[in-house]
Amino acid sequence: MSRIHQRAICVSSGLAVPLLTLLAPNWLSLSGIGPCWVVLWLLPCALEEGPLSGIFSGFCQGLILDGVTLGGPTHIPILILLGFWWGRLGRRGIPIDGSLNLGLLSWIGSVLVGLSLWIQTWILESESSAHSFQVWGLHTVLAQGIITGLMAPIACSWLLLRWRKRS
Repeated sequence: MSRIHQRAICVSSGLAVPLLTLLAPNWLSLSGIGPCWVVLWLLPCALEEGPLSGIFSGFCQGLILDGVTLGGPTHIPILILLGFWWGRLGRRGIPIDGSLNLGLLSWIGSVLVGLSLWIQTWILESESSAHSFQVWGLHTVLAQGIITGLMAPIACSWLLLRWRKRS
């Protein structure tokens, strides 16, 4: 498979992330909260491509998602950190491909993304909204973490197979 065709697979699958975020299928939600699609894409990408590609992919996905949401908290810092962390995990030791491993890593990533957005929202808004901070934040973080962790063995395994098949 040519190098250009290999990169086209990565780019086209990466462009599906904002599309799935915008579409937000209801049948893939838990209490109205969908999975963190960027985590489901970034995890196998960083595991296979390494820390530098993980950082770059996290940065690009963060820019795209920030452009889609227009204002408020940013996805960029936490996605860069996750891309680096998962890239280092992928380069060290044995390959991570077990369902439990992928589910746990995606659950941790989704919770970290949710906590990052939650804390940024709290910092950007005034202290008068402290009550609403606690009401919606914990529910959103937990629901998104659970649904992402449950979907990871399917989605991440499939993407890992695609990336490993091309190399």
